[in-house]
Amino acid sequence: MDYRKLGASGTIVTAYCLGTMTFGAEADEAASHRLLDDYFAWGGNFIDTADVYSAGQSEEIIGRWLKARPIEARQAVIATKARFPMGNGPNDIGLSRRHLGQALNDSLKRLGVDQVDLYQMHAWDALTPIEETLRFLDDAVTAGKIGYYGFSNYVGWQIAKAAEIAKANAYSRPVTLQPQYSLLVRDIELEIVAACQDAGMGLLPWSPLGGGWLTGKYKRDQMPTGATRLGENPNRGSESYAQRNAQDRVWAIISAVDEIATARGVSMAQVALAWTAARPAVTSVILGARTPEQLADNLGAAKLTLSEDETTRLNNVSAPQPPDYPYGKAGTNQRHRKIEGGR
Repeated sequence: MDYRKLGASGTIVTAYCLGTMTFGAEADEAASHRLLDDYFAWGGNFIDTADVYSAGQSEEIIGRWLKARPIEARQAVIATKARFPMGNGPNDIGLSRRHLGQALNDSLKRLGVDQVDLYQMHAWDALTPIEETLRFLDDAVTAGKIGYYGFSNYVGWQIAKAAEIAKANAYSRPVTLQPQYSLLVRDIELEIVAACQDAGMGLLPWSPLGGGWLTGKYKRDQMPTGATRLGENPNRGSESYAQRNAQDRVWAIISAVDEIATARGVSMAQVALAWTAARPAVTSVILGARTPEQLADNLGAAKLTLSEDETTRLNNVSAPQPPDYPYGKAGTNQRHRKIEGGR
């Protein structure tokens, strides 16, 4: 696999990261350890988890694997997250110094490590001053409990505000953002990607296969059934079958991915992942697999480079469709000018 810098930091990670939201839920401990073994056998070195995944079980499963695999553990770059509820009390949630202090200590204990390489704020917290969160993170870096920190699911103004406050106070800077990003969901390109580039932050896209839609497993006007995420819950969040099935754009994208995959003799998943990995500012694409077979197919994307024509076709068919202002043609034209001047 290709190696890339973790944002503007000096730490090196592979272009595909193993996401572990399934650990302890859709994959038991034995299956989870098999996925970790296979991922590292492919040359991967980057693991992403969160305290809230299976109420801490994901971190515990990873921790036991790290203890049993000292050679791999030495090479592993570990990322986890905090913000969501880990209890029922008012201080069991959020980005306050109090909650993050407890959450970080708990994550370190579950993972069995002294330091987390990347500590990510899982979402914005409107009740906690951003200065409080950033000071805690800077203190945690100084104390050696975390190597770097980043954000997840932040919007443009939140990224810019946090990055500028960190800079003004000479705090450690954020290095990454973990957003939802795929051929189906490209709205982060309207402002969030630019905010990250301006701050020197790399992207760690989650759901790069659009919740399975870009693998070709779902068919138009045919309600999904069986052991798939939408087969088990057709109304699952933004991946909802009824919502996406009604969009012509979705099926045009799926058709383009299918045709390119067929022509190249690869899976649709590999085409979609290769496109995402090649996008500007992307550091590492997070893979979420239930089985070794899914993981192996996804990792096959590491060997695939799309042609300029294939990339252009996918870019065009999946282009975001914002209103004309401020993100459409009228708005973007106002943010640029010709160097020679004139109308």
